[in-house]
Parts: sequence; structure tokens; C-alpha cells
Amino acid sequence: MYDLLRHRETDERKIRELINQYPLALISGCSNDHQPVAAQLPLLWNSLDGQNFLIGHCMKSTDHYRAFVENPEVLAVFTGPECYVSGRWYSNPQTPSTWNYMSVYVRGQISFVSDQELIKIMHETTRHFENQDKDSPTVFKNLPKSLTDRLLPLIGGFRIKVDSIKAVFKLSQDRDLESYQNIVSQLQHQGEQEKAIAAAMQQRLEGVFREN
Repeated sequence: MYDLLRHRETDERKIRELINQYPLALISGCSNDHQPVAAQLPLLWNSLDGQNFLIGHCMKSTDHYRAFVENPEVLAVFTGPECYVSGRWYSNPQTPSTWNYMSVYVRGQISFVSDQELIKIMHETTRHFENQDKDSPTVFKNLPKSLTDRLLPLIGGFRIKVDSIKAVFKLSQDRDLESYQNIVSQLQHQGEQEKAIAAAMQQRLEGVFREN
């Protein structure tokens, strides 16, 4: 992880916002025979008795499920908007180009839950992604029992106990004010990813240059 102090985000509210907005995490781990595994799975933030968790589910007939059962140490990476930043936009254009991005890295211990807990996770997950629409036909409680009875034995519900969080919001904080403002201006006229980065930079402009 490219963890420079100037790019580090420590505001828990902003970190939670990114996780909620970009819930599809890349979860990596390692099997007992030292084979790396990774899976992209949607995760929800959950707190219980003062401990933070990420909750989710996956199919049991996968290499990552078997590896996570063998070795519970995992890393979940949430990636927000990202884009190319041309050196041409700096006050000194003879500068290497770079990439701006916003990512959160969560390390923790994964544990698979009971069948009853899995059902709770499925209820919570489907409600969340259906925008709390309890009448949606795809909310877990509205699915046919014949379908859920067939699928639930194939699914492993899990919780990741959060041991540490690091967030890198690399948003040109190391540039001078002229370069920073020009990068924002250039990105505002491009695609959705670029506009999202520009908005994040604009929100932080005063704080970046007050600190510098």
C-alpha cells in the first residue's frame, strides 16, 4: 500500500462513506498450502458490542471459501473513484503523470456463522441493496421457500472482525495550489470517475493548503 502521510485519510465518517458507497470489496487471503486467493464480494459494515465487523456471504464451492476456512487472516480492499492525472496539468508540466484514487484497506479475521446467522445476513443484505424496500420481490423474506431451502446450504455467511483500517485518498495533496486547482478544472470536464475525484479534491482544497 502506498501509505504516505499526506495521502492518509483518518476521518472515520469519510472512510465509512466510501465503504457504503463502494461496497464491492476485493478480499484476499491464503490457503494452508500458500496459494493466494481473492474474491470480489459485497460487504456491509456492522457493529456489535463495541466491535466492528464486515458481513457478507459467498458460495462454498470456491477456492476462496476453502482458503478462508483454513486461514482466517484476510484483507478487504474497497476501491472508490480513480483516474489518470496528466503531468501536463501541473504548474511545471515536465513532471511525471500519476493516478489519483480513494481506497480503504481492512485487515481482520473472517469467521463463518451458523445457519440462523446466515439467514439474518441474507435479510440484512437484500434489504440494504434493495434500498430498504421490504416489498421488493428479491428481498430474502419474499423469495420462495423452495428456492431458499435449495440455496442456503450452498452459501457460507461470514463476519470479518475488523482489526485495522487504513485509508489512502491520493488526491494530489503533494501538488502546489496552482497545479491542484488546474487538475480539478481538467477533471471536471471528463467522465464520471474523473468528476468524482474532482469533487473530492474540491471538498478538501481548503484543508490541504491550510495544513501545507
